[in-house]
Amino acid sequence: MQLSHRSTAQSGPAIAGRRCQWAACRPSGYRLQGLTLQASVSAAAESFKIPASPDLIPDGPWQKVAGGVCAAQGFKATGVFAGLRAKGNKADLSLVVADEHAVAGGVFTQNVMCAAPVLYCKEVLSRREKVKAVLTNAGQANAATGDQGYADAVHCAKTAAAALGTDADDILLMSTGVIGRRMKVDNFVPAILELPQSLGSGADDAHRAAVAITTTDLVSKEAALQVAIAGKPVHIGGMCKGSGMIHPNMATMLGVVTCDAAVEPEVWRGMLRRATDASFNAITVDGDTSTNDTVIGLASDKSGAPLITDAGSEEGKLLEAALTALLQGLAKSIAWDGEGATCLMEISVTGAKSDADARVVAKSVAGSSLAKSAIFGHDPNWGRIAAAAGYSGIQFDQNDLAVRLGDIQLMEAGQPLAFDAKAASKYLKDTCSVHGTVHIYVSIGKGPGTGMAWGCDLSYDYVKINAGEPTVHCTMMVGCSQRCNPA
Repeated sequence: MQLSHRSTAQSGPAIAGRRCQWAACRPSGYRLQGLTLQASVSAAAESFKIPASPDLIPDGPWQKVAGGVCAAQGFKATGVFAGLRAKGNKADLSLVVADEHAVAGGVFTQNVMCAAPVLYCKEVLSRREKVKAVLTNAGQANAATGDQGYADAVHCAKTAAAALGTDADDILLMSTGVIGRRMKVDNFVPAILELPQSLGSGADDAHRAAVAITTTDLVSKEAALQVAIAGKPVHIGGMCKGSGMIHPNMATMLGVVTCDAAVEPEVWRGMLRRATDASFNAITVDGDTSTNDTVIGLASDKSGAPLITDAGSEEGKLLEAALTALLQGLAKSIAWDGEGATCLMEISVTGAKSDADARVVAKSVAGSSLAKSAIFGHDPNWGRIAAAAGYSGIQFDQNDLAVRLGDIQLMEAGQPLAFDAKAASKYLKDTCSVHGTVHIYVSIGKGPGTGMAWGCDLSYDYVKINAGEPTVHCTMMVGCSQRCNPA
């Protein structure tokens, strides 16, 4: 994932079954720029019936709170069903809006085949430090769609701007779904104009937005925390999606983060980049990097805390630590929800020359198909962990290597240890049976560097889920137990 060149940057009324009011003032089925517009949106409860991910935010000098992206002051959100998916009634259109222009930052996929909304956001953030809104759709990734795809993205941004009474450059876009499919603009465009009427600042509004951006996810992913800065409560909230096609750089995921602190644009962008490196860029499910990866961070300056102009100041360090913790919690929820997964894998590495080196080793272990398969089979095969650390590209003395699984030491000073294999296997079996977290500890020396990465086990179900053809087995809907692999 790569930072863009100048990236900165009361519950709503029920709207179930209502026709688009903008469309209603025109003849039924009228055409706009060659498109026949036939759309309605719904916020019916059945469109949001998926469970929430577990709380995975690390502990620290902050308090976990409810509210998701609406926890921070100065933001509203909504999510609706607009008929953008191939089938089903799961919500598929999300909007997060700042009451006033918010400092904005963006971090994006490094995939050369980046999607139209990624290109659009990079362009906007190259010339704007503040924006008003983030519009996200599920169903079509709008990737590998050529000039028409980019034109569709621009058109949707202009439509959202018109609905909100602002400029097109105030809108950022994210898309997720099947690659190579054009947007369902017949449904999308009129539905966008309905969205502002359902915006709200409550936890339910944030939840609807979080569900609406999911694809193959079996759980919604949102979190928020509060931290005291200069005696003032500052809130950071976020939501993300991702389950398959997940690999650092930065995984197939989308995320929106809101914060009510006052932060200078360049400082906020740096914080977002570093927090992303320690979170979304430290997870893997299957080694595939998406075309659409995007994290957008917005800061509203509504907390009343003093302006942060230096990331190295006491206030700056505290805000960045809280931001990193929130993003790590969200990132871990993606790995926890990995396609076919029965557990979350957390790899902690110590003794490296630098934190960056430690993180590389941790990601290597998290991404090892052999290690992941062994975890699924409840096999405490420490040799696969050692091998993955060894081929990470980070140099260390093999006589310094130590490996621990939970509380069970498997290797020390480069030497295998006698251990209770049945107890180690039981640790894996018991953890996987409750979809818990398998802790793997690796030490590669006596250096000061530490790092973490997260992944999941590799099960038979991963292959079953991804062996189907999306055009035949598109299952991005509420209650479906199978999953195809959209971007």
